[in-house]
Amino acid sequence: MAAAHGTPPVRKREIFGWAMYDFANSSYTTVVISVIYSSFFVDYIVPAGSDARDTYWSVAIIASTVLALLLSPFVGAICDYGGGKKKWLALTTVACAGATLGLFFVQPGDLWLAVALITVSNAAFMIGESFCGSFLTDLATKETMGKISGLGWGLGYFGGLLCMVAMLVLITAEPESDLTLFVQQNQQAMVFIGVFFAIAALPTFILVAERSTPAPGFEGASFGKLMRTGLAEMADSAKLARKYPVLLKFFLAFTVYLAGLEVVMKFVGIYARSEVKLSVGDLSVMFIIIQLSAALGALLFGLLEGRIGPKRTVMATLFWWMGGILGIYFLFDIADLTGFEPRQVFFGVSLVAGAGIGSLQSSSRAVVGLLSPAARSAQMFGFWGTFSRFGLILGMSFGPVSDMVGRQNAMLLVLAFFVVGAVMLAGVPIDEGIRAAAETDRLDRGEALAKTGPV
Repeated sequence: MAAAHGTPPVRKREIFGWAMYDFANSSYTTVVISVIYSSFFVDYIVPAGSDARDTYWSVAIIASTVLALLLSPFVGAICDYGGGKKKWLALTTVACAGATLGLFFVQPGDLWLAVALITVSNAAFMIGESFCGSFLTDLATKETMGKISGLGWGLGYFGGLLCMVAMLVLITAEPESDLTLFVQQNQQAMVFIGVFFAIAALPTFILVAERSTPAPGFEGASFGKLMRTGLAEMADSAKLARKYPVLLKFFLAFTVYLAGLEVVMKFVGIYARSEVKLSVGDLSVMFIIIQLSAALGALLFGLLEGRIGPKRTVMATLFWWMGGILGIYFLFDIADLTGFEPRQVFFGVSLVAGAGIGSLQSSSRAVVGLLSPAARSAQMFGFWGTFSRFGLILGMSFGPVSDMVGRQNAMLLVLAFFVVGAVMLAGVPIDEGIRAAAETDRLDRGEALAKTGPV
């Protein structure tokens, strides 16, 4: 592709280097947040006898999300005005990998040290994703955007799978037979993930050129100036969103049903380990099943989207998830009726429900694209990211609810997120919003022609 004036042309090795960041950082979110450390945290880091085990995990996730939200105006201003995105990506990488390495020193009972390290590492992970995503417009054209983004997404799956295979090798002890060795192996696993993340991300920093330069007036800009600029942009985006009520209604529905998906992604390891009594090996197999199911589901629901449109696909996926959550809620009843072991039923439910993970996110993103005027799509997708964080915070209400009523009963809250989200989505007039976006595009083109004059 052609490069902007004064910047080097984009090479294939740069695209590979950029995609490798997804390969690298998926190790963290898969092993630490979703599957392995989350269950270890709840069962062994939280002091014995505590009645707020899931709540503490929610606290760590909420704290990291709020920190990322507070820093998001600064991140946005860096991406748009400050330049030097590569060094900031490096900083977040070091912060995430370093805090993950720090989990090696966390002993059972060191609750607040663990919360602090999860807060720093997960916030750095989320902010790093924003910096990494901002490179995409430097490396891709509109025609290649989806292909290059998909390459990163695909490599991310492989990174997560590879690390889960490594967990099978690293964590072999069971706490019932040798608790000391089990704790040590989980600590060593965090060292592996921290080192893996740092090393696997090196191709990004070696191969990808720095193309971002400070905008005029932002050379050497202070943190305060960048934050004020970012806050002004956020306020402008909020005003813009209110001009498009259909898009805003969709964002509200998205926030609610995404909360349900975030519960699944952040508590799946905890539920599987504590309720279904899966071993670490079983957890690894379960995750591999979910990943393969998600990849297949993304393909099949993607074909469906081409036939019925993204809104109906989102609705279909929400009903799919309702069925999956009901399957988990009645897991032990199903096991009793069928004669299967609960773990076997859970594997089956995971295989089915997991097919809706990628589809719900990709179809929702497609709706945002349809409802966003072309000239304002960057701002609207930035708003999409903000509502995603709100959805995560809402979903973490699962922790205290679970501690009060039990994880099995708390699954009804997850079901409610999907049901209420679907009801809200049903009331969103997508066609009306698409027409409004098209009209805005038409007016923008008219203004552009008026300024340039007839050709």
